[in-house]
Amino acid sequence: MLHKTYYKTKNYCKVKFNFKPELAETVEILGLNSDWQHSIIMSKKKDGSFSAEVNLPKDSTHEFKYLINNAQWVNDPEADAEVPNIFGGSNSVVSL
Repeated sequence: MLHKTYYKTKNYCKVKFNFKPELAETVEILGLNSDWQHSIIMSKKKDGSFSAEVNLPKDSTHEFKYLINNAQWVNDPEADAEVPNIFGGSNSVVSL
């Protein structure tokens, strides 16, 4: 789930990512701000879900994917959209 908080006086939006994969020990977000090299580590909650908050520029679109257990790439089923990627799959999209 993506939850967006817009601020009138700031040029960014706070986006809260919440994702609950089955049998995951670690979940990372890659691709935000076109950065596929440096991940955002999500915090694991007691209910097994993972969350992270990220400030992203307003009026922008970002592709991303979750990396589960350093092995499995997964899209967010509740993302704003999906777009094809160069590997024959797709990436999740968050639009601000």
